[in-house]
Amino acid sequence: MALVRPRSRRLKNAGAEAAQFRARAFVAMLFIAAALLGLGGWYFRLQVLQHDDFVTRSEANRIKLQPIVPGRGLIYDRKGRILADNVPAWRLDVTPSEAGDPAKWLPGLSQRVAFAPEDLEHFEQARHASRGFKPITLKMRVSDEEAARFAVDRWRYPGIELVSYLNRRYPYGELTAHVIGYVGRVDVADAKNLGPGFDALTHIGKTGLERSYEELLRGRIGYEKVETNVEGRPLRTVGRVPAQPGTDLRLSIDIDLQQAMVTAFGDMDGAAVAVDPRTGDVLAMVSLPSYDANLFVNGISHTAYKALTTNPSRPLFNRPLLGGGPPGSTIKPLFGLAGLDSGLRTPSTAVFSTGEFHIPGQRRGYRDAHGGAGWTDLKKSIAQSVNFYYYKLAYDMGVEKFDLYMQKFGFGQKSGIDMLGESIGIVPSPEWKAKRSKEPWYAGETVIAGIGQGYWVATVLQLVRGTAAIANGGALNPLHVVMATREGYNSSWRATPHPPGARITTSEEHLRAVQEGMIATVHGGGTAANIARGAQFLMAGKTGTAQKVGRQAGRNVDPHALPYNLRHQALFIAYAPADNPQIAIAVSVEHGGFGASSAAPIARKVFDAWLLGKMPAPDPDVKRSPQGGAPLDYVPLTEVAPTVAKPAAAPATPGAVPQVDDEEPAPASPDPLPATP
Repeated sequence: MALVRPRSRRLKNAGAEAAQFRARAFVAMLFIAAALLGLGGWYFRLQVLQHDDFVTRSEANRIKLQPIVPGRGLIYDRKGRILADNVPAWRLDVTPSEAGDPAKWLPGLSQRVAFAPEDLEHFEQARHASRGFKPITLKMRVSDEEAARFAVDRWRYPGIELVSYLNRRYPYGELTAHVIGYVGRVDVADAKNLGPGFDALTHIGKTGLERSYEELLRGRIGYEKVETNVEGRPLRTVGRVPAQPGTDLRLSIDIDLQQAMVTAFGDMDGAAVAVDPRTGDVLAMVSLPSYDANLFVNGISHTAYKALTTNPSRPLFNRPLLGGGPPGSTIKPLFGLAGLDSGLRTPSTAVFSTGEFHIPGQRRGYRDAHGGAGWTDLKKSIAQSVNFYYYKLAYDMGVEKFDLYMQKFGFGQKSGIDMLGESIGIVPSPEWKAKRSKEPWYAGETVIAGIGQGYWVATVLQLVRGTAAIANGGALNPLHVVMATREGYNSSWRATPHPPGARITTSEEHLRAVQEGMIATVHGGGTAANIARGAQFLMAGKTGTAQKVGRQAGRNVDPHALPYNLRHQALFIAYAPADNPQIAIAVSVEHGGFGASSAAPIARKVFDAWLLGKMPAPDPDVKRSPQGGAPLDYVPLTEVAPTVAKPAAAPATPGAVPQVDDEEPAPASPDPLPATP
């Protein structure tokens, strides 16, 4: 049995243990104090230093900012009739982060609300391009029945809201489409251009005045603070910053005159602009065929859009603003004035028209549509549209001086109209040609420029502006459509300031000579004598015809015998009453044949409507396609002629002359096609 050794006992050192305990307790107390100090500092930071930030975040959990989109400014005509207004409507907005996967809720929702393919396509594009917490419009213009069905089952679709808004409407549809334009849904490009702060906007001006005056018309977005519960449902409104409605516009357009102008065209396509020559107010402006602007407000269907874009008459093309072509003989009054002001001619200077003008040293010449007119002064040259007078004047003046005068008269520049995208056209010049051709400038090109042919491109806006300047005594006033604005319904209208125009001449004698020639065109047995019958007022005008095909085998071609799309452009400029001008007009009829027979009667009907209140009667036989355009029995052979400057007949050899302007069918002649060396 082993012996057990006794365990030795260690004596405790009470003092040491007490000291150790005190040290540990002190460290623990330091740790606790540090922790309490840190916690206190953290609380101080949260409660004091970051108080405002966390209060804002806390409020955001129960307060939502809902944007208030202002009512878009209204557009009125000169007599106060509404041309563009806003009507109450419903739309469906989806917040992707709350709604979840569309594949789960879209089938059921489609049973309550009908969606077009365009709605779903637009939603998918916007969903992939935007942040998930921002609402995206799924469908505009939800019907009352659809809204009621959705409201019953609203609880099934979190993140999908039925939102009320004001929808744009154009009461006159096709009648004002090219002037007013239209608004369309904001797309990705629009959102990028607008920048932050405009996320609530669903529509933006796309064309016409809606685009040109977008910033004024849309107003300023407001918002309201809405208190919500834990489920996000609104309880009450706790704050509000009101939206600022858009600015109202009052136009110089008269909707009755606009209707009269459209009726006067019948089934013909073209453009016309009427202005007050004293002020530059645009009284009416049409482009035919037109289209219904309401189709584009909430997204046009593919079928309707294809019908518009494939129509050979191009109803979407704004002819007054973007179109143009050779002005033909309508340039003669202004060019005649340039001849007087330049000192090359006097009102009584006469040239002997043999019916064919020859550049010195050339055998082949430039024929006159009417044959030899004998001794011809300025008045006769305008009234009878004697080309010979202007062939010689252009040759004597030279292209450099010709170009300067045409620019002085407003060609090759904007008319000043308050609409975006206006074309400036083309004034023929060696510099312009050198940029596009390696061929030199030929003297023959100067000659035909004198009768408004060749490389010319003039818009009806430029033509009516120049006509107004002749009518009002020589002031080339900028054109404008908006005549007044107001900030809200209770505000008074404020006139829009317009700068005075430059003068086109300093000689009243020269201007009077031109005016007498234009009066003789209508009332002196001139080329527009047909519209003077039964007139109760004096008119001054000038016809013009811009050819689209040349002569064949040395013979003239009757435009009415040509296929519809190859007929000449018919032009007419005029003002009335000639002794106290109140209205000036420029008319361009596509495929019209001759200015005297197609364009001039339109101007007469517009004058009667404005000066006498006599509205033209609609032709019951006029038939247009559902989307506007050429007559229903018209089968196009080729594309509608583009608006790019191009001679009426392409030169076959260097120096070949494009076909010249004819006011009436010229007699058959074996003369060769005129040319330059």
